[in-house]
Amino acid sequence: MPYGVCLFDLDGTLTDSKEGIVNSFRYALSRFGIEMPDEGLERFLGPALRDSFVKHFGFTDARAEEATAEYRKYYSSAGIYENKLYPGVADMLEGLKRGGVTMAVATSKTAPYAERVLRHFGIDGYFSFVSGSEFDGRRSGKKELILHALENLSDSINKTKTAVMIGDREYDITGAKQAGIKSAGVTYGYGTRAELILAGADHIVDAPEELRAVILNGAG
Repeated sequence: MPYGVCLFDLDGTLTDSKEGIVNSFRYALSRFGIEMPDEGLERFLGPALRDSFVKHFGFTDARAEEATAEYRKYYSSAGIYENKLYPGVADMLEGLKRGGVTMAVATSKTAPYAERVLRHFGIDGYFSFVSGSEFDGRRSGKKELILHALENLSDSINKTKTAVMIGDREYDITGAKQAGIKSAGVTYGYGTRAELILAGADHIVDAPEELRAVILNGAG
């Protein structure tokens, strides 16, 4: 049977936001006299902001909070628009809508920023709910975001049985497992096929049109 509910990650799944995210990190780190590395940038794409500053730069929680504020200064005015919709995403969303699929977004980005991005690309109307983190860092884990989305969709308890989380990184896959739903990994984003396999994705697809076919035909 087809999936009845689809939860989408945003960065690396619906939009290619790498340029804006990297530039925002560079701006924030420069305020602390740190130069952003040119290699391994994918490690900054996906996790919650505070976690990245702590894990990769050894910031204390207090300093990570300051760095997050600096990141958002750049991101809110410029970085948010250094972004583009992946080819085929709009057609995929339209096909799922016609197929009767309920769609929501579950992203570690704050909900207001995520909503701005969706409006900017004219795809906000496809989603019944946007589950994002709070500005103070609450609800940044993927499991929390997924459960928050499901709780805010009508008849979510029954639909959970046919729900699927779609994303490009291991965090999306492990979050789905922890929330008790299926997962689909996309290889056109920032993660690798190996990463998605290791995380245990139920489906792995290479393009939005392939994802549409899996969702409409392949709940397992």
